[in-house]
Amino acid sequence: MKKIKKIHQDKSGRKLAELCARVAMDTKAEDLVILDVRGLASFTDFFVIMSGRSTRHVQGLAVVITDELRSKRISGTDCEGLADGEWVLLDFDDVVVHIFYKDSRSFYDLEGLWHDAPRIEPDPAAGEQET
Repeated sequence: MKKIKKIHQDKSGRKLAELCARVAMDTKAEDLVILDVRGLASFTDFFVIMSGRSTRHVQGLAVVITDELRSKRISGTDCEGLADGEWVLLDFDDVVVHIFYKDSRSFYDLEGLWHDAPRIEPDPAAGEQET
């Protein structure tokens, strides 16, 4: 098993969430939100929530995020919903990425369910200095 690259070993959940957000924004994700659910959820620290314009776009976002993190030797523990492309969930332990087709996002309303969670503005430069 490959080890996580040294530069990424101490990456906080927040930095990982910002990295996922940057990759998603580079791939034209829409309505991207990072929620800090520390203290509100026991299973993760951050949600990264975004929308895709089509099911194919949702699938593409999931693949690009997974590939980018895999290139840094950061692998997720689970990926759900990729075949359908309505709601893809990527679990990276400290960060859970939710990629919705826009109609599904309004139906499930995760931001409403986690309305107590502080929102974090994504840092567009997160991860740019890394190799």
